[in-house]
Amino acid sequence: MPSSGHRLRDVEHHPLLTESDNYDSSSSSSSEADVADRVWFIRDGCGMICAVVTWLLVVYADFVVTFVMLLPSKDFWYSVVNGVVFNCLAVLALSSHLRTMLTDPGAVPKGNATKEYMESLQLKPGEVIYKCPKCCCVKPERAHHCSICKRCIRKMDHHCPWVNNCVGEKNQRFFVLFTMYIALASVHALVLCGLQFVACVRGQWNECSDFSPPVTVILLIFLCLEGLLFFTFTAVMFGTQIHSICNDETEIERLKSEKPTWERRLRWEGMKSVFGGPPSLLWMNPCVGFRFRRLPTRPRKGGPEFSV
Repeated sequence: MPSSGHRLRDVEHHPLLTESDNYDSSSSSSSEADVADRVWFIRDGCGMICAVVTWLLVVYADFVVTFVMLLPSKDFWYSVVNGVVFNCLAVLALSSHLRTMLTDPGAVPKGNATKEYMESLQLKPGEVIYKCPKCCCVKPERAHHCSICKRCIRKMDHHCPWVNNCVGEKNQRFFVLFTMYIALASVHALVLCGLQFVACVRGQWNECSDFSPPVTVILLIFLCLEGLLFFTFTAVMFGTQIHSICNDETEIERLKSEKPTWERRLRWEGMKSVFGGPPSLLWMNPCVGFRFRRLPTRPRKGGPEFSV
């Protein structure tokens, strides 16, 4: 977040929109009013590719665990228990990924810095508001502009291409769950790979899998590499997210060493503000609060995001 002086210069060099500007406040207000009823999606080529790759890697891991390691096993309960646990982790991880990707992270309405809107705020004499010169919106405290989403995002932590979205005020919870479930699934897959290698070395390679020994080895090695990379990345991200939540400080604010001008919600207060309500098992459920969104009746214009 820029310093106060810089944000004031933004206001001076980019004055509020007037009635003569090309911006149509009535059309924008009507389009922004129903955005909460629609699914948020960012049309970014790199982000969409990364999101698809993420799903393919999870599906690959599930295929190797299920068809290479568990189904050929002679221990029925070993296969059932590990199959249920791993598939539950995979489903929860992908559900969290979808919620992170398709949830509005806290976008500020674009182009709302109009004279009429300023008058409706009923500001006190001498009170200063800030305008983003890039998306022409009234910039709330702790909001930052994302060059990929082309919107100002409330409490923006960072833009993650792997979820094709910003991590902000409204979807940080789902991103934390996504990193946690991927890390747990990676650990589970690594443990199963280790047990499978031991079983194959002690017994016969032809009997420990329905695939040929060379194919089995290649599949297991790739799964181990994937598990190590995924676990390292998601475990670090999970730790930094929990640290940021407990200190009520986004990653951008930490990197810029910004002094807090807001009342901080530390530790459990911060966790409750992100996950909602007192600690409970509902915190672990990415489907809490989900409801079907209605389809758009007309295409939207003016930004890289659209509703589906």
